[in-house]
Amino acid sequence: MSFSPEIALDTTQAEAIARGLFAVAKCDGLHEREAALVASFWADVGGGAAALAELERRPAIEAGELSALLPSDDVRLLFLKTALLLAWADGHTSDAERGTIHAFAAAFGHEAALDELEASVKEYLLGHLAHLANTDATVEVAKGMKL
Repeated sequence: MSFSPEIALDTTQAEAIARGLFAVAKCDGLHEREAALVASFWADVGGGAAALAELERRPAIEAGELSALLPSDDVRLLFLKTALLLAWADGHTSDAERGTIHAFAAAFGHEAALDELEASVKEYLLGHLAHLANTDATVEVAKGMKL
């Protein structure tokens, strides 16, 4: 299975994912990188130019609502991987981010898969550093990610 398979999303699913990602980004204070990633995703899939402002006006999506809007396991797993990538956007994951992602995983029935998904996200992120000549720095990044 590839890290990020192509999955077709309808507008409702794309909006639900954007709202879920925004909930993860906002739960510990909205960081600039996280906000930019969520806004870029939502703008690319249908949110338009004012994507982030639109998400800020919406109520926070609850885990049960997100689960109902993302009915297939493929889309749910895609969301969880994307949420984990987003959580690492500022260099670490907070307890609040972990809790929010865990609540979504629980609503999806994927709590047991969360550790494996996070490990695949960390491997994916570290894979982008493998070409660097400074292996000591790469090792330090891996240690910071608790690999």
